This record gives sequence, C-alpha cells and structure tokens, in this order.
Amino acid sequence: MLLPSTAETSAASVEVVAEGLIQLTPPAQRTSGRFAPSPTGPLHIGNLRTALIAWCCARTTGSSFVIRVEDLDRERCRPGSAAQQLGDLTAIGLDWDGPVLAQSQRSELYRAALEQLRSADLLYECWCTRAEIREAASAPHGAVATYPGTCLSLSSAERAERQRSGRQPALRVRAQRASIEFTDRIHGIQGGVVDDFIVTRNDGSFSYQLAVVADDGDQNIDEVVRGDDLLTSTAAQCWLAQQLGLPRPSYVHIPLMRGDDGKRLSKRDKSMTLQGQRALGRRAERVRSELAASLGLCEPGETLSNAQLLSRYDAILVESLP
Repeated sequence: MLLPSTAETSAASVEVVAEGLIQLTPPAQRTSGRFAPSPTGPLHIGNLRTALIAWCCARTTGSSFVIRVEDLDRERCRPGSAAQQLGDLTAIGLDWDGPVLAQSQRSELYRAALEQLRSADLLYECWCTRAEIREAASAPHGAVATYPGTCLSLSSAERAERQRSGRQPALRVRAQRASIEFTDRIHGIQGGVVDDFIVTRNDGSFSYQLAVVADDGDQNIDEVVRGDDLLTSTAAQCWLAQQLGLPRPSYVHIPLMRGDDGKRLSKRDKSMTLQGQRALGRRAERVRSELAASLGLCEPGETLSNAQLLSRYDAILVESLP
C-alpha cells in the first residue's frame, strides 16, 4: 500500500478504512463532475484517490470534468500550491476540460447569490463570537454544534447597541431548522437539519458553503465526488441550492484513507504526497496503480491505460447494481 517496507522508511503504513470495495449505484444521467482542491499544500494520497474516482465517475459517463481551485481562505493558501497540485493530477494521468477556475476571482458570482438571499429575506447580521456560541451551546438545553439564534430576533435597540460596539457582523442564513433529505451513491438516503450557517464572515469574506453551491450551479456540476468528511455539510448545501433556484447535484462521498492508527492522512506527512513517494523511489505510475488497486481495478503494480482503467471502473459499477 503506497509505502515501502520498514527497511526503507519508518513511516506508518496506510490502509483504506472501508468495508470492502467502494460500491456505487449508477448515476441517474450523464453528469458533469469536478475536483476542487484547496491550495494549502501538496495533495496527499487520499486527495489523489478522490480525484481519480471523481475523474472516473465523469469519464465513464462521457461527461466533462473540471478543476476548481478553492482558494478563499487566503491565510491558509500557499503560493505555488495550486500549480503543484495540477502537476500531480497530470502525473497520475488525469485530464480536465476547460480552464481551471479560482474562487478568489469569482466574487461577483458570490455577491449575486448574496443579493438573491437578501431579496428573499433569508439573511441576518450576527455579531456573536465563536466563544459566545460555544458558551451558549454548553448551557443547559443548549443545542450542541448549532447556532443558538442569539442574533436572529434582536430588537432595534439591541441591534443598535451591537453596531455601536464597532464589531463587524457576519451574515447568517435564516434556515428555520429546515429538514433536508438527499441520496448519496455510496451512503444511500441521508438527511439533516439545516443550521443558520454563515455565508459571509465578519471580515467580509465569503464562506465555503456559499461559494461551493454558487460555483457548482454556475459550472453546471451535477455530480459532486468528495471525501465523506463533508457528508454532514451536504444538507445545508442542498438547502442553499434550493433557495438560489439551482438544481441539486447527485453526491458521492468517498470513505477517507486513514493510517493504521485510524487517523486521516495529513499533508504534514510528507511521505504521503506524490513528491514524498517519488523521494522513496516510487514513480507516479506506481502510485496511480496502487490507487487503482485500492478500488479493485487492478493488481498492485499493474499498469493500466486510461481506456483500460475506465473500462474496468465501468464494469465494477455494473457489478455493484442490486
């Protein structure tokens, strides 16, 4: 599994934590897929595996596949990371359609989405700090991990007092604890209650939730393939797409790759990047083969062309039908 023997390195071995191979139900129609990394450092092996699956999902249906750079968090983004990530995708044989879009260049799209929500009276200002929210959640009968609604129904006097404090407000949606159900091609029917999540922070920057929904709608993405750590945020994104009049994409949330200690892979583990694997004598072709083998598409070390890879991937999808 993607790491040399103990004689070559002391790094922990890596295994895919999932019950057997990933089983997908087929998409309802041809889809337009995407891979949307954040340029905060090199892609680790788990990211590359997700990208490979997303690419296969799109290409086996004859659909377009696009790359989007999610670089809104300027403090965490690293210069040169986006170019390095694109190089890694190319090295393992993945291609994409059209130009690579960066979220940092799409502010007009997000502002238009905000105005649409504002016109529908779905936004309100929130002055709460994270500490205040945590304190409210820890109080008796507090709802853990949800916004307690402190700023939802402020009086005019209370709002004026907060404005005089000089603290800049964030913007939250007025979701009214909406209950949303959606279907994931791996996890089946899922559901969740939508919290009043933030769409702009108090520094004016746009939130991930707003940007990803607006981007997927603008790029006509009708299948989202990503790690299952984002499964819990999907209900909120489905609700937001509905409010913006956007079609809901289908979802494929991939089980994460984890170390033998059960922890998810980290970019801090240099051996778990393509560059780290090369430093250990493993070429990109071998890493691609190991990723394909983890999906049951080939034997470890077997070299597949893109056509062979897609043919076998399509066959696995057919065999996974109930």
